[in-house]
Amino acid sequence: MSAVFEPVSFPDHALLDSGGSEKLERFGDVVVRRPDPQALWRKRLSEDEWSRRAELVFVRESDRGGRWEGPARRRVEDRWWVGYDRARFRLKPTSFKHVGLFPEQAANWRWVEELRGELGEAPELLSLFAYTGAGSIAAALAGYRVTHVDASKSAIGWTRENAEASGLAERGMRIVLDDALAFARREVRRGRKYAGVLLDPPHYGRGPKGEKWQLEEGLAPLLDACAELLEERSFLVLSTYAVGYSPLAFENMLGDLPGGEVRTGELVLKEEGEADRLLPCGFCARWRRGSSAPA
Repeated sequence: MSAVFEPVSFPDHALLDSGGSEKLERFGDVVVRRPDPQALWRKRLSEDEWSRRAELVFVRESDRGGRWEGPARRRVEDRWWVGYDRARFRLKPTSFKHVGLFPEQAANWRWVEELRGELGEAPELLSLFAYTGAGSIAAALAGYRVTHVDASKSAIGWTRENAEASGLAERGMRIVLDDALAFARREVRRGRKYAGVLLDPPHYGRGPKGEKWQLEEGLAPLLDACAELLEERSFLVLSTYAVGYSPLAFENMLGDLPGGEVRTGELVLKEEGEADRLLPCGFCARWRRGSSAPA
């Protein structure tokens, strides 16, 4: 079997079924049906069962996005929340089939939480491409002083809403609208240091001032900057989705960071049921320095 990072318990999310390039999930009390190109196998449940259970269905209109249909569409616009431990996240359907949360990342949230006790009092954590703030909020609630950076104004607003609902507001989190690479390089010039860095870069993107991000061109310089930001005892998590690269490529890149150990694999979701089929949800590499324990 391929190397995977074991999924953790997330009571407000369940993968009910997958197959036929789709997945059927429960987020809180809402069942969502949407495309997933990794699900190439056959569905376990019948089409009638999928149609009966799905309350929110993504209909692709082009390669640029689509629309949502279903009886829950109006209900979720204002009142759709899920919880993870002490964190609260607002979900909403977007035109790119996302809902504002990637539950497979909970495996990384738990790992970061488990490292907390080894990193001294109030360790600093930098979260780049941090989207709606789930990873940042989980880390802040675990006791990290978090700097959360994203280039999208709407994502920054969404993060503030999630942070407030999680009892954080601004406490424990510094929220910054900026280009990830530009911000990291400025932090190097400022002499800042972090005990941990979270990276979840897209393949393509734009900064708030029109800065162009392309993973092939930007990732190596970004990792160079992050290497200068990391303390002697520290860690880095790099996760990606649908970028067309092998985990070995990321293992080689993180292997260039001095003095640490690397573990690579896939983030996954486990289907409900006896077979425990796994849905691949992207590559992940964890780098760790200053401990005898494995990454």
